[in-house]
Amino acid sequence: MTALRVLVVEDHAMIAMLLAETLAGMGFDVCAIEATEAGAVTAAAQHKPDLMIVDASLGNGSGVSAVEEILRTGFVPHLFMSGNISEVKALRPEAVVLAKPFREAELTRAIQLVLGGPK
Repeated sequence: MTALRVLVVEDHAMIAMLLAETLAGMGFDVCAIEATEAGAVTAAAQHKPDLMIVDASLGNGSGVSAVEEILRTGFVPHLFMSGNISEVKALRPEAVVLAKPFREAELTRAIQLVLGGPK
């Protein structure tokens, strides 16, 4: 069985690298790390990820807007990371949002939720 491809969208390089390392340790294949809204949209089209983990607020654009653009071409399971969950929920009430900072167990539960696995 091949590892699920994950697109990480995070504008803080250290957080992005730590998240990618954690995901790799969990058995995922991080196909790309992007820091901007435009980069996320391009990477999603290029890599066709199985899952996206997206920082809701990016220094250059919006993670929420990037996901909305990506979803126009087809559904990709995704979750948002944010220091302000209520802000994301106001824009996307149905979204799965992981509060920053988070632990690996919380990340695992959020991924299972969006992929339809055990809760």
